[in-house]
Amino acid sequence: MKAIDRLYQYLESKGVKPTTFEKDMGFSSGYLSVQRKRSADLGESVMLKVIDNCHDLNPIWLISGKESMLIQPISDNCHLSEFKDRITVKDDGLGIPLLTISALAGVFNGDISILEYECERYVIPAFKEADFLISVKGSSMYPKYSSGDIVACKKLPMDTFFQWNKVYVLDTDQGPLIKRVKKGTKEDTVLIVSENAEYEPFELNRIRIYHIALVLGVIRLE
Repeated sequence: MKAIDRLYQYLESKGVKPTTFEKDMGFSSGYLSVQRKRSADLGESVMLKVIDNCHDLNPIWLISGKESMLIQPISDNCHLSEFKDRITVKDDGLGIPLLTISALAGVFNGDISILEYECERYVIPAFKEADFLISVKGSSMYPKYSSGDIVACKKLPMDTFFQWNKVYVLDTDQGPLIKRVKKGTKEDTVLIVSENAEYEPFELNRIRIYHIALVLGVIRLE
């Protein structure tokens, strides 16, 4: 089995059509099917782009077929007590900054001055890839996240291929949203879903999403 066959297997497991994947990744229409029919493999540049954008896809599996298809996810329900000996507050400019909503837009825009804000910083080995921490407000994501929980987030490029049913922080024209993202009814939309059934899902056009961060996990303060 070639890498392209494994990519098809991955897309099938995610419920994503190859044509949709091609469009999201900026590949020419029919590229994957043509390569597969020719028994050709993915080029190096294509392979790297797939690996860079499919964050749960194990690159070792894609390239060689060894190990498991998906990368073992970080636990998304970590209690503060589990890390009490490994979480330290830093005041030397190091660690992951705990941001306010008002500072979030600056971080998304790459504003270096945000890093000069007087905010608490934490060293959390489990979330070493996180770019920032932010507190959950409201009840729309309950019971997965409660108001006051702190989520660790990793900034992603705008051409990122969404991992359907994952939770993201989205910078939108409606303000920042912490929501689960699912496939929309149209190729240019995504479905925004709350955990709380009292909040109706709604579709959002991709052009109304300005910045994206993947939620790596949560620290529950209890």
